[in-house]
Amino acid sequence: MAKMWDARFSKEENTRVNDFNSSISFDSRMFREDIAGSVAHAAMLGKQGIIDAQESEKIIAGLNGILADLESGALAVDPEAEDIHMFVEEVLTARIGDAGKRLHTARSRNDQVALDIRLYLRREICEVRSLLRAMIGTLTDIAEAHADDVMPGYTHLQRAQPVTFGHYMLAYAQMLLRDDERLGQIYSRTNISPLGSGALASTTYPIDRFAVADALGMDGVTENSMDGVSDRDFLAELIFALSLVMTHLSRFSEEIILWCSGEFSFIELDDAFSTGSSIMPQKKNPDIAELVRGKTGRVYGDLTAILCVLKGIPLAYNKDMQEDKEAVFDALDNTKLCVELFTAMIATMKVRTARLREAASGGFINATDCADYLVKKGMPFRDAYRVSGRLVAYCIENHTDFESLPLEVYRTYSELFEKDVYDAVNLDACVNRRTVYGGPSHESVLRQIENVRKTLAERGMR
Repeated sequence: MAKMWDARFSKEENTRVNDFNSSISFDSRMFREDIAGSVAHAAMLGKQGIIDAQESEKIIAGLNGILADLESGALAVDPEAEDIHMFVEEVLTARIGDAGKRLHTARSRNDQVALDIRLYLRREICEVRSLLRAMIGTLTDIAEAHADDVMPGYTHLQRAQPVTFGHYMLAYAQMLLRDDERLGQIYSRTNISPLGSGALASTTYPIDRFAVADALGMDGVTENSMDGVSDRDFLAELIFALSLVMTHLSRFSEEIILWCSGEFSFIELDDAFSTGSSIMPQKKNPDIAELVRGKTGRVYGDLTAILCVLKGIPLAYNKDMQEDKEAVFDALDNTKLCVELFTAMIATMKVRTARLREAASGGFINATDCADYLVKKGMPFRDAYRVSGRLVAYCIENHTDFESLPLEVYRTYSELFEKDVYDAVNLDACVNRRTVYGGPSHESVLRQIENVRKTLAERGMR
């Protein structure tokens, strides 16, 4: 197949070079965006009198016909084409004749590619945000159902203080809310039109860049033509944001994997989201969570790849930048799949509330509350801390806990202890006294749920 740029060359391109240079195998997914950009460009050319108005209309009709045929399957993308941009233009010219050759007037593939990837990522960002919001909604529903189910909170993976399963779920909801907000900010920086930048130095034709941007629903145009064709900051930002999403899912995956183990037994995953062993019939493995944890490294690799591509290229466009698409497509595909499956997995998991309570009762996670009890009776905190620590040591040695310890034993450590100490170290009371904004009390958890739902409603979706 002849190349549109081969007039300058005296030899045909080596077939291996052609394969190496081609991007049709992965950029063909942007056919809708390529056609949308070309339709807006053609309409502007006609309106500005750069090409005949009838030819503009003929081009637009031809492009819409190609779009319909690609979507219906009546037209297949030619795998031998150089890229999706040349494929569409060649089919257009074959269908409508010389008018199709006028489409590329006042445009370069450099600004065309830059526009297509922005349009494509704009749509993908919305899809990721929609999936994240579904997961946040699932987490708030779980939190509401388990707002009073006490469990241990951990530091250093050691039982630390009592929280509730609802409070725990809302911690991940907050992470994902930040991810959603971050993606919204990246959307704004992505939704800017570079078309009109040309190869790097714009054009001598009297184009209207703002009209094209408006037609495509974009928020403005790039300010500098060289930056317009070479900027991929928005793309790197997106992969970074996706890497953070995967970081949060990976952390959650680790929790799921631990909680499924016999040593924890806090939850049980639904059979539809578990797998077995080829040799051990008793096994029920959390493979989805493990794969999410593993795929996190893959998305990190995509981020490293794009940063390495960008770090050494001078202005303006360089062929290195073709490598941006496979990295961002891979990061998007894997992140979306992971969020979708993870949401379904947690929505169907069984929470073993009795086991949560049992674990909370066995780790002296009310020791701080015991110290706080003494502080409220007038003892300095450091002294109260030592008394509580000595009581922990006594309980360990005598195989008991704070809630079962006789009052006379308490009083051997401090005469400040009274019968009301049992209210102070009761696990439910320990949680529900933590009414500080953002804390784990029933009241606070319900407030957090309300705020999360309100935030999602206020943000809406572009």
